[in-house]
Amino acid sequence: MKTSKSPNEVARTAILLAKLSLPAYRHKYSPHVFTQHQLAAVLILKEFFTTDYRGIVEIIKDSSDLRSILELSAVPHFTTIQKASKEIFAKPKVRKLLKETIRLAEASGILNQKTKLSAIDSTGLEAGHTSRYFIRRREKGQKDCYQTTTYKRFPKLALVCNALSHIITTALGMKGPSPDVVHFKKLAFESETAYPTDTLLADAGYDAEESHRYVREELGIHSIIPPRIGRPTKKPPSGKYRREMVERFDKSTYGQRWQVETVMSMIKRNLREELFAKSYQAQIREMMLKVITHNTMILWVRGFLQSIPDPF
Repeated sequence: MKTSKSPNEVARTAILLAKLSLPAYRHKYSPHVFTQHQLAAVLILKEFFTTDYRGIVEIIKDSSDLRSILELSAVPHFTTIQKASKEIFAKPKVRKLLKETIRLAEASGILNQKTKLSAIDSTGLEAGHTSRYFIRRREKGQKDCYQTTTYKRFPKLALVCNALSHIITTALGMKGPSPDVVHFKKLAFESETAYPTDTLLADAGYDAEESHRYVREELGIHSIIPPRIGRPTKKPPSGKYRREMVERFDKSTYGQRWQVETVMSMIKRNLREELFAKSYQAQIREMMLKVITHNTMILWVRGFLQSIPDPF
């Protein structure tokens, strides 16, 4: 699925998405200088331009088109945008934004009854902008001996996407490294709540009898997860569903699992894999902002604004 590269198109989509998801102000005693709709759209544009808070302020100052689309009579200070991110892109508001992107995708035909195939995966992101040159460089006075820097923790983004449209239906930010299987149930449940699917695809990192049992018996979803291969043996796995994966593995359908890897690649190529945020909670918010921005960039490409009347 293609994504929009037009700042104006993304801005129009972002402001409508915010209007449909959030109240104009947090409470009646708010300063009423900028609406949550405007600030949410600015944050999405910040991620779209892969810049920081100061950078997006300068971009908006220089663009009369963006100010007009966002209905800004003044440009917010970068600290106003930074403070707004703590409120707008923390639970539960970020969940409302994500669910609204799914609803709009359904209304515009991007998601339909023929796209009931989902895939789950996770990826690590960079916790900073350090040049890779400094990660591995020669020891002073040595020709073949290199310094090594090992990062014990890194931001990790796990998500479920619709395999045909590349729309992300749910996402979870966390610290890595961590086993994939520990977040499987949470993501499967949230994805099924947001956009029901017929089949869920996952790689061997999610292989567990309990994973199959949960999605099949409790959620009513067919699961396809290749079993991990340990020591060579002729004995089939003891679990009912893992044994099925060995005896009747659907290679054709499982071949679509690469679509979730495409989504990970789209996020890293379009929105960069480095995070500006330093604290753990800020990194979680920035990862969720990437998810919302990714969906927003897909929505416009199919022209959903033309098929959905503006309620405002």
